[in-house]
Amino acid sequence: MNPLATTPRTQLHRKPVRGSYDRELAYKILDEALVAHVGFAVDGAPFVIPMFFARSGDELLLHGAAASRLLKGGSSGVPLCVTVTLLDGLVLARSHFHHSVNYRSVVLMGTAREIIDRDTKLEASAAFVDHVVTGRSREARPPTPKELDATRMLAMVIDEGSVKVREGGPIDDDEDFAVACWSGHVPIRLATAPAIPDPRTREPLPANVARLR
Repeated sequence: MNPLATTPRTQLHRKPVRGSYDRELAYKILDEALVAHVGFAVDGAPFVIPMFFARSGDELLLHGAAASRLLKGGSSGVPLCVTVTLLDGLVLARSHFHHSVNYRSVVLMGTAREIIDRDTKLEASAAFVDHVVTGRSREARPPTPKELDATRMLAMVIDEGSVKVREGGPIDDDEDFAVACWSGHVPIRLATAPAIPDPRTREPLPANVARLR
């Protein structure tokens, strides 16, 4: 895959050894994550909105109410900054200064286009549902024309961006090894609890939902 485009906005300055422009790695992080924080500005005021998202090939998909300020602005060409982070662990050092977290993150910059074509909106709707549970779009009812009209969808080409990853234990200073303080890291993993069926459902638990456990 071609790397993400490097620009003055995405060039890594702080801890560049942790960063890369590896598109394949960026896609793996995007495909695992569930929430993106989308930044934009309106009349000079910054806003950052947490949103569910999906990836379709080389495009990032966003959706929400047709009246959404973010989506209305994005459809008119307002620049967007999309940040996705996976928290992998707590890093506990011998000093306050070297405490940290392990993480994988992607920052993307760009502008989006509104998805207008109904067939393409249906495909995007399926991508959102399948991002939650693989194959779910084939089991659930697709949106009606009225529901499609009430939903605004954007697609942003994944081009300009960067990836950053921290892993492993603390990086203590040599003089701090004498400090009587436990040092190490605590892994964090996102986990699901057993699925709880709707009281009115008659269908057995599908395999794709059971696998989430």
